[in-house]
Amino acid sequence: MKIDSHQHFWKYDAAEYAWISREQTVLQRDYLPSDLDPLLEENGIGGSIAVQARQTIEETRWLLELSESNPKVKGVVGWVPLCRTDLNASLDLFSGNPKFVGVRHVIHDEKDDDYILREDFNQGIRQLGPRDLVYDILIFEKHLPQTIQFVDQHPNIQFVVDHIAKPRISSSAFDKNWQKSILSLSKRENVACKLSGMVTEVIDPQWSPSLLRPYFDTVLEAFGPARLLAGSDWPVCLLKAEYTHWHQTLCASIQSLSEDEQLDVLGNSASRIYKLH
Repeated sequence: MKIDSHQHFWKYDAAEYAWISREQTVLQRDYLPSDLDPLLEENGIGGSIAVQARQTIEETRWLLELSESNPKVKGVVGWVPLCRTDLNASLDLFSGNPKFVGVRHVIHDEKDDDYILREDFNQGIRQLGPRDLVYDILIFEKHLPQTIQFVDQHPNIQFVVDHIAKPRISSSAFDKNWQKSILSLSKRENVACKLSGMVTEVIDPQWSPSLLRPYFDTVLEAFGPARLLAGSDWPVCLLKAEYTHWHQTLCASIQSLSEDEQLDVLGNSASRIYKLH
């Protein structure tokens, strides 16, 4: 089954979603399963993983409720207070739900570039292992050196890097710092990577498949099909690309792979890594 490994739902509220800027009018509305389902159908995608978009327990609970009433939502990557002493109570609240498959914190919005190395944060991450939960890593390219140190502290936890670690994509120069660091990070077998969120990292006014090609090629070399997961980052992707346009671009980028390898990227890797039911 094809799986969109990274999408979001929300009921828009300017105060709750302050990260959506005034100019991003396309995002200033509700996005719900009824909006996504036709897009999944159009592209032959059987299900998706809903990922947190604000850092509240209430949102995690709401996403899980959506997943119960919408069978195409195969899993939820939610938010829990990783740095707080009541973390275990929050994890206990959700971990009995088979659709609670992972956790994410918005690292790249923290003022401290070394936030991912904080002891209280890492103590929280250690609680994910016994519960068999995945941790989604949301960073910019500049955070990759710290992320390598972070991952090395947790060899028994499954990590997934969101949006190929957000390189600076520009026609003027290829991001070689990103390339060097992502290749190094990929040597850790417990790290996978989402082919998602790339179009919104393009600095140029327009993007093209040829502009993205070196970034696709780098992560294909680095992680291989068994550790790559196709994702849309819908509806955020709508800032630069319609859902089907992005999906077609992604499919074209992996055409050189065997049929089985393409199936890994398009769904099998996500099903295995997140243990989707």
